[in-house]
Amino acid sequence: MTDEVPAWAAGRGLSSFVFREAVGQFRLPGMDLSKGPSGPLVFKGYMATATLHVDRVEFKRPLVARLGGNRSGTVLLADVLKILRKEPTRLVNGHVHLLTAEDDGSLRTASMSPEKTVAGNPRAIMFTWQQQERYGQFLTAVEEAWGRYRPL
Repeated sequence: MTDEVPAWAAGRGLSSFVFREAVGQFRLPGMDLSKGPSGPLVFKGYMATATLHVDRVEFKRPLVARLGGNRSGTVLLADVLKILRKEPTRLVNGHVHLLTAEDDGSLRTASMSPEKTVAGNPRAIMFTWQQQERYGQFLTAVEEAWGRYRPL
């Protein structure tokens, strides 16, 4: 692993130490993500769990979230057009949204349609301030996996 900090991490003010620490906890000894993970990686967010496979991401919502109209979903990495993100702060939850052709743009905090909100979109996962490390780990992993499928 190199000591370089990716542009997205440097833009967030993460030092090389903080970045190495976050990625070091994410990467198991001997795990080389440049060739893809050896098995699915699981990330617990707020009211959802994301499972990153080699070719797709599965978002699972608990029963409590589904009762509110939120749905689980699966996104093929080849279908992702862009990865939209908002870092969690002490005041607002952050999220990672895998934008596909099914979406009509950025997500909103409130909307009449649950699918247009961060919590209700089946292709997004939220993270709280306390989960900011997991947010960084998920974002790093999904960007690396998507990089293998992104059109040139």
